[in-house]
Amino acid sequence: MQKEIEGIIIKEIPYGETSKIIHVYTKDGVVGIMCKGAKTLKSPFRATTLKFTYGRFNIYYKENKLSTLASVDIINPLSTLKNDIILLSYLNYLTELTEQVIKQSTENIYEDFITTILKINDGLDPIIMCNILEIKFLDYLGVGLNLDACIGCGSTTNIITIDGDRGGYICQKCFQDEIIVEPKTIELLRMYYYVEIKSISKLKISEKIKDEINRFLDTYYDRYTGLYLKSKNFLKKLI
Repeated sequence: MQKEIEGIIIKEIPYGETSKIIHVYTKDGVVGIMCKGAKTLKSPFRATTLKFTYGRFNIYYKENKLSTLASVDIINPLSTLKNDIILLSYLNYLTELTEQVIKQSTENIYEDFITTILKINDGLDPIIMCNILEIKFLDYLGVGLNLDACIGCGSTTNIITIDGDRGGYICQKCFQDEIIVEPKTIELLRMYYYVEIKSISKLKISEKIKDEINRFLDTYYDRYTGLYLKSKNFLKKLI
């Protein structure tokens, strides 16, 4: 049965001397596709079956088996991302993180993932977009943030800071010796969680607040998710 699927290649696996298998992430999950002869110099698939190709894949579909590639139509070449080492590192990290999330959750996160990538490719701040997706993924990883109350006593008033090690908001009564963040940082953390990614068109956030949110999420992910991603460590060295 011939079928067209939209997706992005998240993995390439060599197969024999001339072929490869690609894993394409779609709204219906990951689809394995055999690309016959794709490694040969004259193959039309050589350039269109590389990792991070985002397109429409026309395939001979086989349920629960490897499908076979018939053709590829590129939706967006993601040129901005692929031609900048830092942006490419964000793409690599977000892809690896998404792979971990879909292993642990049946929820459909494809649209959020693709939209985040496209927003970064269009020039929106990669740290902000990355952090927004990271916050949304926490629920699917089973360690979602409580954004309504103090992590210590449950109070919804007098929230004065956030702390990644303690796991969330901290009120004045439960404050110990944590770093005090800007009030705007606390406010934007909630906004990051509730905003629809597709609706984001403009972002103006100070470097200090970006750093505070990013530091909080780095610490929270390290302490509560159990994930160790090489791509995240590489990204930290670049930014």
